[in-house]
Amino acid sequence: MHDAITRAHREEWARVVAVLARRFGDLDIAEEAAAEAFATAVERWPADGVPPNPGAWLTTTAHRKAIDRIRRESRREAKQQEAGMWQEDPPESVGAVEDGRLRLVFVCCHPALASDARVALTLRMVGGLTVAEIARAFLVQEGAMARRITRAKTKIKAARIPYRVPAAEDLPARVAGVLTVLFLVFNEGYLATGPDTDPVRQDLTAEAIRLTRLLRELLPQDGEVAGLLALMLLTEARRSARVSPGGELVALDEQDRTAWDAGLITEGHRLVRERLGSGQAPGRYQLLAAINAVHTSARDFRDTDWSQVVALYDQLVCLDRSPVVALNRAIALGELDGPAVALASVDRLAQPLDGYHAFHAARAELLRRLGRTAESQAAYDRAIDLAGNAAETAALTRRRKQLP
Repeated sequence: MHDAITRAHREEWARVVAVLARRFGDLDIAEEAAAEAFATAVERWPADGVPPNPGAWLTTTAHRKAIDRIRRESRREAKQQEAGMWQEDPPESVGAVEDGRLRLVFVCCHPALASDARVALTLRMVGGLTVAEIARAFLVQEGAMARRITRAKTKIKAARIPYRVPAAEDLPARVAGVLTVLFLVFNEGYLATGPDTDPVRQDLTAEAIRLTRLLRELLPQDGEVAGLLALMLLTEARRSARVSPGGELVALDEQDRTAWDAGLITEGHRLVRERLGSGQAPGRYQLLAAINAVHTSARDFRDTDWSQVVALYDQLVCLDRSPVVALNRAIALGELDGPAVALASVDRLAQPLDGYHAFHAARAELLRRLGRTAESQAAYDRAIDLAGNAAETAALTRRRKQLP
């Protein structure tokens, strides 16, 4: 029963919230009513059994909870009448509007909101993450994150931001922000930041991919939408090989490539080839997808075309000068020109990335390859202290123990 309720939460949360948000025009009501519906399921399903259509049951129950809340909070006759009208209008059936969650994403990603608020609100309303989980992802206190999300919902209500996908002429201006958020939602699923969560959250990666597919249907000629979809597919293809049976994160060079999903790789490669054949200059997501295409084309880690990977990173650096991109380029450079050259590039990133565990993990590996054991141990210790995921901590700890 616990598994059934957990599965329903993963599969239905965003759908229920999207239906209620559209109906009532209030994210607070939508979120709280959805939460109450799931709490009711915890009480009733063990005795009554799981309903044949859990999503419809949850939507109907949440709709009733929302009506009850409005009635309790009503102070004016107009609100009572409004609540009465909502009660007479039957709730929208689950799946009646295929892009309901995509509409919710566009609301959460509205340009009137600050960029960090967009991501946090999307993770909460669409991804169903708790405030505590989102706070860990942003490295802030839970109370601060709760206030950030509350302010974002208040701004949506005050600005009367509509619950719809923008008109066709407005889509291009809005899509970049949506892609950023979908990418971050996918990343949170690909490697969850919470120490007590599963290292990989397939519910988040699957939802991010689903929404990106819908976005591609809306904008089939947009290269960055296709690029992001390809990037997600090629990354998701490796999911089953990324965590060992013992719960340890498995690095790319140690993964069993026969466990990769060939269907997702084929689809991702096709999208990359289509974009390369378009003759248009690639954007950030297209370049990241191309890098992943090189990795997933190699039958063995040693067969990777590192010169092509570095060349693609050279293009990416021109578009995205973030220190994380520079770090990834330096790691690839280490496979091409050796650890000494790579370490020099990595060390130049010490100031902006000192609090980033992957920076210290990369240094530890390069120092190990150079035989500088004591320095490598110290770097591993720092990476372990900063790692936020138990699977990643386990992998780093094992690598440290393997030092001579």
